[in-house]
Amino acid sequence: MSDHNSNKPVTFQEKLEKNIWALVLATALVVSVGGIVEIVPLFYLKTTFEDQVHPNYEELKTVRPYTALELAGRDIYQREGCYLCHSQMIRPFRDEKDRYGHYSLAVESKYDHPFQWGSKRTGPDLARVGGKYSDAWHIQHLHNPRSVVPESVMPSYPWLEHATIDGAGMEKRLRAMKVLGVPYTDEQIKNAPAAVEGKTEMQALVAYLQVLGTMVHFEPGRSYRE
Repeated sequence: MSDHNSNKPVTFQEKLEKNIWALVLATALVVSVGGIVEIVPLFYLKTTFEDQVHPNYEELKTVRPYTALELAGRDIYQREGCYLCHSQMIRPFRDEKDRYGHYSLAVESKYDHPFQWGSKRTGPDLARVGGKYSDAWHIQHLHNPRSVVPESVMPSYPWLEHATIDGAGMEKRLRAMKVLGVPYTDEQIKNAPAAVEGKTEMQALVAYLQVLGTMVHFEPGRSYRE
């Protein structure tokens, strides 16, 4: 039997594939060059972030940790599975910005553990819902969604009006978040029980919804809650 491939020249790719150390070296070289090209400019282009992400970097420093009541509301939001129908991530596309507002920035979620990004939208995206409706509207909506949005398929949450927040539990919660890197002070942790004393889960969830999207002021003249 004749070997018709015996005189075929061996290519560089074939040599790499047959020599594991050469392949490792070539891969490391390619990855290193790619990393250098992406990382090095960040050390000397000081305006890259401000120019491409937001025109006023100082405004991004207004992002703060959640208050004890807001954090309690966020826990309820997760417990009740609200994230299964509502994303909190506006993409940089015209149709999304026209409907929901300025696209989401990573800095807005830096104190979220876990963050609420996603693509599931049985209901609308909530990244900019803060200040859009009154507290009374949210309470009515959570108590009976179809009373304010007739076509809604959202379930009702009337029990939130009667359940109260566990103050001691929130103190432990803030302490745990501090371990994860959220800059809560010892005073904030100590005062957490008093901050949520007598508050219902309904009030906590509304407080959380009302702060979403309000920490960065994208629209001059818009009223934002502090």
